[in-house]
Amino acid sequence: MEQARPLDALNKSRDKRIIVELKNNKQFIGKLKSFDIHINVVLDDVEERVNGEVSRKFNTVFIRGDTITVISTE
Repeated sequence: MEQARPLDALNKSRDKRIIVELKNNKQFIGKLKSFDIHINVVLDDVEERVNGEVSRKFNTVFIRGDTITVISTE
């Protein structure tokens, strides 16, 4: 079934690993736990990548929606 709205597609990715790219060219890869209408997202079991290299790992991160440029499934 085709997704009608962007938030529907994001909701389908809940509890799956996603890639979040930010305006500062960092990437966060982790399991999508929650999000809101501003696309603020909470990820668990997260790797931060800079230039394709893992730089840090986190249990949980909150990312402000206005810093995000791309969200993709892994």
